[in-house]
Amino acid sequence: MDDAKRERLEAKGWKVGTVTEFLELSPEETALIDIKLALSQSLKERRQKLMTQAELAAKLQSSQPRIAKAENGDASVSIELLVKAMLATGATPKDIAQVIANVDH
Repeated sequence: MDDAKRERLEAKGWKVGTVTEFLELSPEETALIDIKLALSQSLKERRQKLMTQAELAAKLQSSQPRIAKAENGDASVSIELLVKAMLATGATPKDIAQVIANVDH
């Protein structure tokens, strides 16, 4: 948001801040969300090159809608499922560690 817009909103009584501030997230909670989102994005990119969501779901004995949720960062998806899905696309533990290491936090 540009400064002019921020000033207009604040002048009208709006409080402008970040999602972290609004939800009162701890630094650890914010980092966890960032890690999950990075894993989700990486999973989607890897999977799109190799197979359909349905094919990945079959490999994981899961469902296509569950894979879609994993790729879209749904809060109901565990990090365990994200890691398992990444491994099923051929990612190595080192690949997964690199995704996490690249999270800017």
